[in-house]
Amino acid sequence: MGPNLCIVDTSMKMNELDTLEISRRLQTTDTGHAEHESPLPGLEGEPTPAAVLLALFRSQGRWRVLYIRRATNQADRHSGEVAFPGGRIEMEDADPDAAALREAHEEIALHPRRVELIGRLPSFRTASNYLVNPVVGTIPWPLDLSPDEREVARIFSIPLDWLADRANYAIRPWQPPGYRISRDVVFYREYDGERLWGVSGRITLSLLQSLAGRKEK
Repeated sequence: MGPNLCIVDTSMKMNELDTLEISRRLQTTDTGHAEHESPLPGLEGEPTPAAVLLALFRSQGRWRVLYIRRATNQADRHSGEVAFPGGRIEMEDADPDAAALREAHEEIALHPRRVELIGRLPSFRTASNYLVNPVVGTIPWPLDLSPDEREVARIFSIPLDWLADRANYAIRPWQPPGYRISRDVVFYREYDGERLWGVSGRITLSLLQSLAGRKEK
C-alpha cells in the first residue's frame, strides 16, 4: 500500500465519542486526497467507481463496526473475504452515499431510513482497480438484518476499541496469488472466527485515523 499507510494512535478513548463528535472529526478529514495501491498487472486503466458503507452502532456502551463476510463465489476476486456492504456505483446512483445505501439494502436488508449518514473517508484505489468511496453512518441497535445469501455469508460486528488496539493488527508484506510482486497489507487478528485484512482493513485504519484526529509516522 501507499506511503499513507501508518499506525494510528490508540490512546484515544473510542467509546467516549458521541455521534456529533464522530461526525465533526469526519468532517475535518480531507476526503479529496485519494489513497491508492498500484493496480495489478493486467488491471490497469480507469478505475471502476464503488462505494461501501461503514455502519457504526453502540451496544453495551461500546461503538461497533458492522462487517460482512462475502459468499463463496468463484467469479468474485474477493470471495469469502471480510468486507463492508457495498459495490459498484451504478448510473442510477446520485452519488457514493446513494450507492452505499442501495448496496447495503440489497446485501443485508438495511433500509436507508435506518442509516444516519455522518461523513465520508478518503477514497481508495485498490489493486483490483476499483476506486472505493467509504461512506460512514450510524444505525440503531438491535436491528433485524438479513443477508442476501447470493452475496453475503454472514453479518457480524467488531468493537471499535478492539480495532484500534495495536496488539490486534499488523502491517506486513503480502504477495497476491499468481503475481511476483508484494505490497504492505493490513492484517487483523481473528475476531469471532473472522479475519479482517486487505482493503477493508485499510479502510478500517482510515476510519480510526480520522477519529484520532492525527496520524503517527
